Amino acid sequence: MFRTVEASLLQEKSMKPGLAVGTIGELRTAVAAHQVIHLGAESQTGAVVFSTPSMIDLMEHAAREALRPFLDPGEESVGATVQVEHLAATPIGAVVRAVARVTSVNRKLVDFEIQAFDAADQIGRGTHTRAVIQTDRFAGRLAEKSAKLPEGVILPMALNPNTGDLPRLETLSVDQSGSTVAVTLNRPQKLNAVNAQMTADWERVNDWLAGHPQIRVVIVTGAGEAFCAGDDVPEVGTLPIDVATQLSLRQARMYLSWEQLPQIFIAAVNGVALGAGCVMACACDFRIAAHSARFGMPEILLGWPPGYGIAQLTALVGKARALQLCLLGQQITSQTAAEFGLTLDVVPLGRVVTAARELGTRLLSLPANALRETKRLVHQDEGSQPKIAHLSDTASYIRCLQEPDAREGIAAFREKRPPKYEP
Repeated sequence: MFRTVEASLLQEKSMKPGLAVGTIGELRTAVAAHQVIHLGAESQTGAVVFSTPSMIDLMEHAAREALRPFLDPGEESVGATVQVEHLAATPIGAVVRAVARVTSVNRKLVDFEIQAFDAADQIGRGTHTRAVIQTDRFAGRLAEKSAKLPEGVILPMALNPNTGDLPRLETLSVDQSGSTVAVTLNRPQKLNAVNAQMTADWERVNDWLAGHPQIRVVIVTGAGEAFCAGDDVPEVGTLPIDVATQLSLRQARMYLSWEQLPQIFIAAVNGVALGAGCVMACACDFRIAAHSARFGMPEILLGWPPGYGIAQLTALVGKARALQLCLLGQQITSQTAAEFGLTLDVVPLGRVVTAARELGTRLLSLPANALRETKRLVHQDEGSQPKIAHLSDTASYIRCLQEPDAREGIAAFREKRPPKYEP
């Protein structure tokens, strides 16, 4: 049972007349990507099903529809209590409906009995109480609470804000200058490939950034000749499948966290950005590339699809370009990347970090809160699918990783020879 409304917010005068026991409200919708949970994402027999929180949302909105005709201007209904039984699973794409029937009216508290169905089964039932409130009073109370919350927009995705010092890192170097931080991938001998240790280091950096909203700009670049050559393929070939699954999911959440952190991320792409490196660049808010930089999604050449990042890439370059990059595995120049809309600017190699810092300086001259809110709204407007697509990405990646083609791809990579795939 959940209780979410304060008695002091209840409306005092009566609603419009006519609301009575037996009044019905109904709502129907198709199960969308943001309403599901991926059960057993790490296995080959996982299922994507309508989630219980989404069931609650469906039922609450059906009750809200029942009350809507009886509300005066300036009134709204909010959930006070809810009890739900989830009776049957429903797949993504199915049409579901909820029917809410009023069982009692006690001034501004209205009780409902609610049932939910898909085309085959009754999928849920429960009881719900809604309270009718004055929206101006509610908004005032919310504004008072918002003023007491910590500064900064922190909507964590597997983040644990660290307000202290940054822990010691093995694969990243961090240089802070005022409100700007430069993070350099520091595995130059491996072309800055992302391994388990770099993943853990990035998670520590993300937590530290979440706890330091006074840092406003993050510049990401690579040590040596590469920005990031992708995942550490030899390491991937040694990981137990359950470890590889969890690592892929952690890496997807690591990059998605950059959307939710308050800082503006700028990729200074100084060399190749392939696979996970291309995803890393796409996860940043801006990308500035050297003339000599290259971008690509070569996972298909190793025998598997990208484990995450397809949705972010597609949002930047469009479906046709994303198919070109992911299905052909070809690299593109920084100039072509600019034509695709992937990069903001292309500059000489010696200026790539300088150009990123100059962009950061421009950003720092703008209102901090407006900048944070604008970033949040742009990423929010992408919708829910990019935020959960990595579950399907990783599931497909793991399935293919266990196939003979993937084993051949890894062996060929280690032996520096072309792979020989079965027709």
